[in-house]
Amino acid sequence: MSESIEQRPSRVRVTQLVTSRDNPLVQRLRRLGQDPVAYRKQGEVWLEGDHLCEACLSRGVQVGLAVITDTAWLGEHGQASGDDETARRLSGLARQADKVVVVPESLWKTFTGLESPAKLGFLLARPAGEQDAARLLPGVRTVILDRVQDAGNVGSILRSASAMGVAQVVALKGTAALWSPKVLRAGMGAHFALHLVEQVAATDLDALAVPMVATSSHTDQLLHRAALPDPCAWVMGHEGQGVGEAIMARCAMAVGIPQPGGEESLNVAAAAAVCLYESMRRRL
Repeated sequence: MSESIEQRPSRVRVTQLVTSRDNPLVQRLRRLGQDPVAYRKQGEVWLEGDHLCEACLSRGVQVGLAVITDTAWLGEHGQASGDDETARRLSGLARQADKVVVVPESLWKTFTGLESPAKLGFLLARPAGEQDAARLLPGVRTVILDRVQDAGNVGSILRSASAMGVAQVVALKGTAALWSPKVLRAGMGAHFALHLVEQVAATDLDALAVPMVATSSHTDQLLHRAALPDPCAWVMGHEGQGVGEAIMARCAMAVGIPQPGGEESLNVAAAAAVCLYESMRRRL
């Protein structure tokens, strides 16, 4: 049986205790937890919770800094972490970082973005170049997000894209910030399986070098009958307005999803899952 991530040899070189609310690290974490676009200004991403941290490690991401509560590091009663199963698991994940900062649980509550504090988080450098349209990968299966604004929808689409074999997700300007805490939680680790580029302009999309396919309720060409290109770039539009005219004009085709039950439209995350599954099904 292969060892779990938390059972791997420790990488920790430095351990530090922080107790002050005014500590610069605590202030940075507070901004990252409260401001969905703070990562763009600070150049770093905050992953909160053991699931996200484990997903990050499973994809081979090198972690410079782990932050953990004292109760998770030492156990609920201040004993060695080996005496507490939950603490042993969380501290084992934390030990995969180069540096561990331990904070009192009361201090953690000042910067957490969760109602139930997760007790563990990783602070990562913002992925290099993910905001640069020049980093668009040509010729690969892609999802384009056109002003999709709900963070839960964006995260769900990232998860479906990862599951269905998409290589890249491109977010046009006006889309929810890809590395915001809410999108990270909804993505459940999918970020680390995808090439992500955000704040892209419509004119940048030519660099994708694959046909763009949009969903639309104003077409007679239905998804299950359409001759779908592969690879292609699926375009998912704004929750209320759909795909914008400028983007639709660049698409090679538009397809509709049959809805015999009579609903006017599907939630954009549900529509993305249906389309990506149909593309995958045809490849298998």
